Amino acid sequence: MPRMMDRGRTPTHLSPEMSSHLAKVGHNHSIPAKCIRIALINNMPDAALEDTEAQFFDLLDAAAGDIPVHIKLFSLPEIPRDELGKQHLNESYSGIEDLWNSEFDATIITGTEPRQPDLRAEPYWHTLSSIIDWAAENTVSTVLSCLAAHAGVLYSDGIERRSLAQKQFGVFNYKKANENPLTRGTAEQIQIPHSRWNEVREHALVSCGYTVLTKSAEAGADLFVKKNKRSLFVHFQGHPEYGARTLLKEYRRDIKRFIRGERKAYPTMPHGYFDVVSTELLNDFQEKALSNPREMVLREFPEAAIAATLQNTWRPAASCIYRNWLHYVAATKADVSPRAALTPVGHG
Repeated sequence: MPRMMDRGRTPTHLSPEMSSHLAKVGHNHSIPAKCIRIALINNMPDAALEDTEAQFFDLLDAAAGDIPVHIKLFSLPEIPRDELGKQHLNESYSGIEDLWNSEFDATIITGTEPRQPDLRAEPYWHTLSSIIDWAAENTVSTVLSCLAAHAGVLYSDGIERRSLAQKQFGVFNYKKANENPLTRGTAEQIQIPHSRWNEVREHALVSCGYTVLTKSAEAGADLFVKKNKRSLFVHFQGHPEYGARTLLKEYRRDIKRFIRGERKAYPTMPHGYFDVVSTELLNDFQEKALSNPREMVLREFPEAAIAATLQNTWRPAASCIYRNWLHYVAATKADVSPRAALTPVGHG
């Protein structure tokens, strides 16, 4: 069976080839019974909203193999949006109220930029908590990314996130901590991008019944799982969905915030991401930006030269994990042993 991915209304940022591919199922006004139906609840800020859509579409497309996948987009309504962001949501997203009476096999919930020290004080906390409860009862599996993972363990088990002295930013090496079908076929050491100011710690997770699947001496736990009612909750502190240039864009965004006076210190380069030549170019630019902290200096940011050198070293592991996840969802949906269905998977 050919791969099929659909969103109903196609996101405007996708290429013509991908848009045509995505539109097939929607025009038939029906979803095949074997299709995995995913609710992608994208809560990223406006600057990363469409990039995040593309990242998950690309990753799921690479991971799906012959499994047809249908994606429907949602977002927490309490996330602050500018006019362009609101327009994009109106054109390409469904209202969160449509989620409650819809049928989905799986859910992916992204993080967003934290604004409050206590997540329970965020304006979207009540809606996000309701989504977690809904997903636990109504899906085969739920993926929670970064801040959503922190919110999930806080709501479900009272595990508090801890603030970090410095932003956990870059590409970090991870090793398997426990054998699990989700990581079957990955290398013993994999790389995963991270971008966060907070963490939940391994000992707190283990004490509450979570199984940590990957961890790093530098960056702590990344992938961890726990069954929540009928749904397998899969948590990532990092961002396996990131594209090759995502960290570069974020680094430039942080520099712009420094120049505007929105942050006190010049941002540290992402760990394990740039090669020697790129690092030298960025050190030279930092000297210029510090001596002339005006937005016009950003015209000299060597983005094109650096972008040409970047490689998505984490994509094989990310594709393998998400391929295993899709097979788990498909097998459980079909009421077949997940372990039997996962056996041939894992050539990442």
